[in-house]
Amino acid sequence: MTNKIFKTIFVLVFLLSVKSQACTNILVTKGASKDGSTMVTYAADAHVLYGELYHWPATDWASGTMLDVYEWDTSKFLGKIEQIVHTYNVVGNMNEHQLAIGETTYGGRSELRDTTGVIDYGSLIYITLQRAKDAREAIKVMTDLVEKYGYYSSGESFSIADKNEVWILEMISKGMVEKGAVWVARRIPDGYISGHANQARITTFPQNGKKSISSKEFDKLYDQKVENIYSHDVISFAKKQGYFDGKDKDFDFSAAYAPLDFGAARFCDARIYSAFLKVDKTMQKYEAYALGDITKERMPLWIKVKNKLSVQDVMELMRDHYEGTPIDMTADVGAGPSKLPYRWRTLTWKSEGKTYCNERAISTQQTGFSFVTQSRSWVPDAVGGIIWFGMDDTYSTVYTPIYSSTTQIPPSMKVGNGSMVEYSETSAFWTFNRVTNFAYMRYDLIIEDIRKEQNKLETKYAQLVPAIDKAASELYKTNPELAVEFLSDFSVDNAEKMVSAWKELDEYLLVKYIDGNVKKEANGKFKLNKYGYPDSPNYPGYSEEWRKRVVEDTDAKLLVPESKDGH
Repeated sequence: MTNKIFKTIFVLVFLLSVKSQACTNILVTKGASKDGSTMVTYAADAHVLYGELYHWPATDWASGTMLDVYEWDTSKFLGKIEQIVHTYNVVGNMNEHQLAIGETTYGGRSELRDTTGVIDYGSLIYITLQRAKDAREAIKVMTDLVEKYGYYSSGESFSIADKNEVWILEMISKGMVEKGAVWVARRIPDGYISGHANQARITTFPQNGKKSISSKEFDKLYDQKVENIYSHDVISFAKKQGYFDGKDKDFDFSAAYAPLDFGAARFCDARIYSAFLKVDKTMQKYEAYALGDITKERMPLWIKVKNKLSVQDVMELMRDHYEGTPIDMTADVGAGPSKLPYRWRTLTWKSEGKTYCNERAISTQQTGFSFVTQSRSWVPDAVGGIIWFGMDDTYSTVYTPIYSSTTQIPPSMKVGNGSMVEYSETSAFWTFNRVTNFAYMRYDLIIEDIRKEQNKLETKYAQLVPAIDKAASELYKTNPELAVEFLSDFSVDNAEKMVSAWKELDEYLLVKYIDGNVKKEANGKFKLNKYGYPDSPNYPGYSEEWRKRVVEDTDAKLLVPESKDGH
């Protein structure tokens, strides 16, 4: 059996169990960001997904060329579609025109799956990035593709951003009933942020007036007043299938196509609740819903920010473990003595006939890769698009800036440099996993060193980018090709230096924390005694809180009796 066949089978066996609670997106409009950029985040959180940075170079194609379509999750061949004559440069989930697309799968009604469809959600993203220049064009391309070729995947939420606008598009196949999909797209109001995490978030939406059009009126798509677009049959199809029988004005997309249950709130929407709460404390009124009580009021689709967000602020939103909420993952016994904010799967488990759950936070151990995109209107497209890219857990990754015009990919992140079943010493994915998996041993201590190095590097990059922007923008005026080469070289060199720094951190952590002890340091070096040997290490032991739990659990089994003299 070849490695490719083995990996495909491996994915097929486990995909359904991991995908349903995978991925988180946060959407940030120009007016909600400190610098006027739009931002989209994405964490690809499947246990079987290997972290790589994809690249499709800009290409001219002969007329009549056909494109083979393979399902992104499984590599299954789905069919062929017509290729267009020119495709754009795409790096990860962003193209040379600063268009960025992310996703989360919400599944929805199980019967709405077209096994004959040619376009799956992953292919839909990457084909669209090669064909569209802005968010509105992307919506047109995406919906046209599934209408023409059929939609293979289940329910999906897409984040779509260009340098001026941010949209959320929610889509679900019409199953084997009809070809294509039903969908709704809404523009996020400027000054607001939104988010989705594996549960459909669009409920009711405007259907009349100058700001709302159906897919039959796509000629009006570029009227900047249009802020809501929906497939012409999104309501009629729901009625025909028995999902909705009320008045059109009361139609709720989520209720019809992805009805709520405990998991939708607790495992999915709770992630967005926690992110929103960090931006606006009044969101606490939705706490009961986030904890799983679906009889309570749902969160709004978007919220206005009081304090504008920097790209580093948004990175921190992606590092959430429910801190400051009743389900803080560092606060219960499941965190163990070192306050580990992760829970090993499965997501739900049974004890004495009752079902319990592990929390599903934004930051999770099974992340393959994640990113924060920035689209910026005040510089040329070749300079404006940045995908801040990271491997493994969002809390302990480092986001390195990759300009979306780059024509090169860092060797450590290239497709084929290792896999989930093939270790590679030169792989960024495996380098970051070595560090985080070691940190799980004594998280409360080791994570401090990781976060220190992370902050040092990300702060450095944030300071570097304006200088790189300025130099590239000046160069672009006289030599656009050289400007792109300059940005490509910076993106690659910076990422490779980051991986080297993380390898050094890996070695440092092993030496410092071996066997659960902590070596003493002074002036940036490990302390040695007068004989040249390491000083006796510190023995951090356990917290008093954890010791009390051990005593309660073991009763008198570990009790050391006092000696007769009282010692």
